[in-house]
Amino acid sequence: MLGENIKKLGKLGFGLMRLPKNGDVIDVEQTKKMVDLFMDAGFTYFDTAWAYAGSEDAIRQALVERYPRESYQLATKNAAWINCKTKEEAQAQFDMSLKQTGAGYFDFYLLHNLGEARTHYFDDFDMWNWVQEKKAAGLIKHVGFSFHSTPEELEEILKAHPEMEFVQLQINYADWENPAIQSRRCYEVARKYGKPVVIMEPVKGGMLANPPESVQRVLKEAEPNSSAASWAVRFAANLEGIITVLSGMSSVEQMEDNLSYMKDFNGLSEKEQATLNAAREELNRIPLIPCTTCNYCAKVCPIGVGISGSFTAMNYLTLYGDKAAAAHQEGWLVGGHGLKHANECIKCGRCEEACPQHIKIRDTLVEVADALLK
Repeated sequence: MLGENIKKLGKLGFGLMRLPKNGDVIDVEQTKKMVDLFMDAGFTYFDTAWAYAGSEDAIRQALVERYPRESYQLATKNAAWINCKTKEEAQAQFDMSLKQTGAGYFDFYLLHNLGEARTHYFDDFDMWNWVQEKKAAGLIKHVGFSFHSTPEELEEILKAHPEMEFVQLQINYADWENPAIQSRRCYEVARKYGKPVVIMEPVKGGMLANPPESVQRVLKEAEPNSSAASWAVRFAANLEGIITVLSGMSSVEQMEDNLSYMKDFNGLSEKEQATLNAAREELNRIPLIPCTTCNYCAKVCPIGVGISGSFTAMNYLTLYGDKAAAAHQEGWLVGGHGLKHANECIKCGRCEEACPQHIKIRDTLVEVADALLK
């Protein structure tokens, strides 16, 4: 039963979307060191996806080939909405995941990034029944889905598919009351239907690891020796009904920091919760583009606009007011990676259909072009 398995899991999960790299290639040796530290601390939940380029292969080398299969839990995902025209193409992602991870089976398997225009692919291809067949065959232990949309739509899916065992949601203190993301309301819907939650994006794509100076000041005054990221992860881990909190760690140092405060985490005190409330108030005063660099937009852009890189550079300008540094960052993150600049967008709108954050990407790219490319 899932409830019994949750008790065995630590509150920290290793998100494998942003593994360390040497150039454009995942650094498997550093990943091995991170896996070892994670396992030695008693944590065992690893989260990858077919859509995370190189991630499944890297975790095969760093984890699956080095540890007994029963000593960890591996989750991966099916993104039927990415370039799939038939159910056979969508279902083939599962076989590829098995091959790339070498895991034999998956402890947690997710229908990935449901919401808005993406959900119908899972309906059209009958992925709901298909995934139950895989579970019955012993190739999946627990089935759930990840979700980026409104609480109303989440409730519709949970009503239609009560067989789903868990939900993966974006939850962090910046988005808790954010009307565009509605983290709190989505969490409450999941709990209403008795579904345990895996938390993703607790550090909001890294943005809460290095928040604005005014937010940093609040956190440092409370705990001078704690990282900003630690506050974000602890906020998420403090919620009830949580399976685990995924942290997308990119270095040994980040792993060591996360383990330092999560190994013996027993919840937030009232004082710590008050500090987070104050930090959220400071953050809400600053209007940032809510991009988490998931790059789902990039997968559907027909000309290859560097959307997330453009937004990262624009947020840098908003936070620090340094146009030269922001323009340099845009040049590297976009042009330096062979991508099209914001002023080359053809305004087709496909990116907005794929965006989990509901960003008005076309309008925002115009703002980036005006601010950084003139």
